Amino acid sequence: MTLVGQTHHCMMKFYWTIPQGLKEHYLLELDLYKTEFGQRNLQQAWRHLERTHILAQAWPREHSYVHWRMLLFGIHIKNLREIMGQIPRLLIGGVKSFVGNIPVGNTGGANVPPLLPMEIPEDLSRILKAYQP
Repeated sequence: MTLVGQTHHCMMKFYWTIPQGLKEHYLLELDLYKTEFGQRNLQQAWRHLERTHILAQAWPREHSYVHWRMLLFGIHIKNLREIMGQIPRLLIGGVKSFVGNIPVGNTGGANVPPLLPMEIPEDLSRILKAYQP
């Protein structure tokens, strides 16, 4: 109940800079993606993009970049569903990260609902817990 003249202040935390230690894991997953993609191991490449997405979700620049890579991947494999699914994620995902409103563990592909929280693989969970915002 709000009384006349009473105001409520809400502190909103904004996320911008990914912690350096977490960034190293993020970059490693991106490198693994690039290696697998270069060797035409598309299923493994996609798996590393999903893992990169999980690590990057809370950080707008990195999160948006993963969706950009997913969009390019969709274009490369000529998957219209992935292409169309990545466009809104690319436009909105970074904003949701910025205000700390993300579906934790979501792998980021068009094959899963964009707001569905998902179980995080145990190794990534340990990494994320060490660098919680």
